[in-house]
Amino acid sequence: MPQLRTFDKRWLAVLPLSIVVGFLFDRWNVPAAWILAAILCAGGCALLTRRELVVRSEATTFAKALIAMVAAVPLTTTPPQQLAHFIFPGLMVAAVTLAMSCAGGLILARTRRGDISPETGILSLLAGGASIMPVLAQELGADYRYVALSQYLRLLAVSFTLPLLTPFLGLYSQGTAAQSDPGTFTWTSWLVMILIIVLGDPIGKLLRLPAAGFLAPLFLTVTALFLLPEGTSLLPPDAVRVAAFLAIGWMAGGGLSTTALTSFARQLPITIAFIAILLTGCAAMAWVLHACLGVSYLDAYLATTPGGLETVLALAGEANSGPVVASVQIIRLLFVLIIAGWLPQLIHTLLSLAHKPH
Repeated sequence: MPQLRTFDKRWLAVLPLSIVVGFLFDRWNVPAAWILAAILCAGGCALLTRRELVVRSEATTFAKALIAMVAAVPLTTTPPQQLAHFIFPGLMVAAVTLAMSCAGGLILARTRRGDISPETGILSLLAGGASIMPVLAQELGADYRYVALSQYLRLLAVSFTLPLLTPFLGLYSQGTAAQSDPGTFTWTSWLVMILIIVLGDPIGKLLRLPAAGFLAPLFLTVTALFLLPEGTSLLPPDAVRVAAFLAIGWMAGGGLSTTALTSFARQLPITIAFIAILLTGCAAMAWVLHACLGVSYLDAYLATTPGGLETVLALAGEANSGPVVASVQIIRLLFVLIIAGWLPQLIHTLLSLAHKPH
């Protein structure tokens, strides 16, 4: 008879504390408020008790599916003709961002050999949604703790610098931001959401998809949104999304230890340097978009910024930005999600080319 897992009493403190801290962070407009709150609370508990705080597999499966659903919704609510118009600039931005992330990640892994794997290095720099990368890191066997800490460090850098930079870039620009209506969350939406959470991972493994627990729910959500009646939403309600964000944060924070934190602190200078290089590269790409598409530099900068998607779209709305911002960001997000699933094969190819005799 299988032995039942005992309940870890530390959750009695971590759960309510995460909710309180998350609520305060949300009220104070801290970027990624709920995830950061969960990382701090779970990480603090793990460090104080000197024992990892393990998140049950059911919770991580739920969180992966929910994050995939959240990522999928903008891909279907943005008008196809809008995405089609910006598909080449979006793919260009995505390809350059991916190249910079891969190069930086491989250099990071090479300079910190033994501490950081190539998968960990690339995912820590890859711009595709800070809440998504730790999920993919766990799926691909990378160090999701380092990936999460690096991603949220970049997220904070982007989110806090954008409001400071926008007055210098010109606050108002031509055009009107496209506001997409995600629709109404009905009882059918609840049923489909539950089915995607329960069946997503098994279907993904059956189809042998890479990062099955994430990509399968993503594809299922997109498919379901095209089949459901118009106006039906699959964007999970706020409370459900908060639960998923908390689970992602607990997964990253609960795995912290003094050794892991010391290791991250040791890598901090070079990590910050690579984040700065990535931000500078994206700012340079913005000049290319500005020149080629005739949009304002502010719109181009918001379209290429790596991370902080919620802050980017909020500032785009305030600045009356054109559709280039949402379109390029969404195209890059989709491109990165697809490529990231095949990351081990991509790394193997890159390393083979690097070691190939000339």
